[in-house]
Amino acid sequence: MAQDKTDVIRDEYAKTARAGLSSEDVGVRAVAEAFGYSAEELSAIPAEANMGLSCGNPTATAHLKPGEVVVDLGSGGGLDVFLAAQQVGDAGRAIGIDMTPDMIELAQRNAKNGPDGRPYSNVDFRLGKIDDIPLPDASADVVISNCVINLAPDKNAVFREMYRILKPGGRVAVSDIALKAELPQELAENIAALVGCIAGAIRIEEFERGLKEAGFEHVAVVETGRDLTAYAEVEGQSACCAPQPEPSGCGGSSDSSADSGSGCCTPAKPMHENLGALFEKYDVNAYAAAVKVYAIKGG
Repeated sequence: MAQDKTDVIRDEYAKTARAGLSSEDVGVRAVAEAFGYSAEELSAIPAEANMGLSCGNPTATAHLKPGEVVVDLGSGGGLDVFLAAQQVGDAGRAIGIDMTPDMIELAQRNAKNGPDGRPYSNVDFRLGKIDDIPLPDASADVVISNCVINLAPDKNAVFREMYRILKPGGRVAVSDIALKAELPQELAENIAALVGCIAGAIRIEEFERGLKEAGFEHVAVVETGRDLTAYAEVEGQSACCAPQPEPSGCGGSSDSSADSGSGCCTPAKPMHENLGALFEKYDVNAYAAAVKVYAIKGG
């Protein structure tokens, strides 16, 4: 069952990677800004790195320093990797880990479009799962992640891997979604809510306990107060579809007919498209919260 869910999540994120969403889409940009990204930050990175999938801005709270090695778990199109790369500078490195080949390919394309049109020189994207990170022990100064740990079937394995790859004294700065109360059955079992980062979330206290059991110290999981219904802003965006070998879009949209007036094909459905009806029925903010997660690996 866990593998089935992982396959569904990978498939949906692959479709999203091919959907052509970017910061140029009003709703996509609105979601990123609602969860803490400034207009200046979004303008300083490739537009296609932002697809409206965030639930926070971990680079704003990670206190990154020049020369550090930062690892982003579930890096998608590279949004946080590119922001981190600017902060750690040429002496540092920003590494993105993602289990979806289409996301890795998208991020690598984005990496060719760095500042002043030059490729980023201090970023790296690697295919891998966040519960089996393809990096050596004690190789990172900081681990960040943005709304991805909730998707992992075995969160404790992810916490152990984070601890393993961090150097002594290394730190965690994660944005994610955690539960405040038990979800209604319809939400808990809904695939759109799963890939939309709600149904796979764990309780706040479980998040804290898992990190401590992995060995972390000074653990804190703090609610941000952000409105999770901001994801509805993405619905109906008119993103032009990039050429692709198969139909894209959450929910299996297969209409790729050309729009002669705009040169665009029929808009691909974004990741959170099917959450709108659920948000109308349930007050998702009563059950779940965007959180900032902090932890330290003891020296």
